[in-house]
Amino acid sequence: MQAITRHPKDRTPWQAELGQAYARLDDLLDALGLTAEACGVSAEAAAGFPLRVPRGFVARMRHGDSRDPLLRQVLPIEAENAVLPGFGSDPVGDLASVRTPGLLQKYSGRALLITTGACAVHCRYCFRRAFPYSGHSATPGVLAAALDAIAADDSLQEIILSGGDPLALGNGRLAEIIHALDRIPHILRIRLHTRLPVVLPERIDDGLLALLRDAGKPVVTVIHANHANEIDAGVVAGLDGLRSVSAALLNQSVLLRGVNDSVDALAALSQRLFSAGVLPYYLHQLDRVAGAAHFLVPDHVAVALHAAMAARLPGYLVPRLVRETAGAAAKTPLEYIGTT
Repeated sequence: MQAITRHPKDRTPWQAELGQAYARLDDLLDALGLTAEACGVSAEAAAGFPLRVPRGFVARMRHGDSRDPLLRQVLPIEAENAVLPGFGSDPVGDLASVRTPGLLQKYSGRALLITTGACAVHCRYCFRRAFPYSGHSATPGVLAAALDAIAADDSLQEIILSGGDPLALGNGRLAEIIHALDRIPHILRIRLHTRLPVVLPERIDDGLLALLRDAGKPVVTVIHANHANEIDAGVVAGLDGLRSVSAALLNQSVLLRGVNDSVDALAALSQRLFSAGVLPYYLHQLDRVAGAAHFLVPDHVAVALHAAMAARLPGYLVPRLVRETAGAAAKTPLEYIGTT
């Protein structure tokens, strides 16, 4: 992931907040009253994929708890250094799906635009943690070529803005991309995939809401929350604004060992999301990226957890349990794969 840098005079409140994100292990541990020994942290893992976590997200973690589910998602630990078969740098076949730099297409009718390599938080399970962003972020030249490719293909109806995180861009740059897509007649929808409303709710400012309200095309906003404790009052306020300008407001999660691998945790997340006006969409089985094997929940456990959720909750609160497989025509419901 690339760092976000701004001249101090150019910073908005959310950018200033982001500039204060924790980037040093010692600072993060000190803030939580923890020691490196208690947490099993790894400087080697942090060097390979740098720590980055906003202070507001850290404030939601339990002080002194090395097993806090939010902390586990961002803390570089020794287990990341294990080299295991089946875990690689491109687990979902992103590079094979590149149509032109910055534009990926895996599924019929929709394509994904890499808007930036920057993100507000570095999640240790991120399937793009080794993605070569330098050649794919939407610089003016790369973006122009990608937009030309989209305009030339009338089979495309939906564009997914991803990254990194598209909301790591300023409103002006994001507006350029959205307005360019609005001028392409066969694009019917824009989908925005973002974790910033959860980890940095200050990003949901008036300028962003005005931009999405006037986007021209319907905007489907898909956030990323994995645990109910991620959603505090500030996040709810931001989501309330997003709901007012989005054609739909959905959530996708990743099933993570030690974070949300219990029926209670998953059910609480769905309930909290719905209270904030968000519908659960996908629960992803872990993408097997190198460094994330310690998060893996076995398939048979994942299927049992999903079945228990379905027995406890109304259907609209049960996300689809899926796996993304390189080269497949769609995401595959895990029940249809069988168990391992």
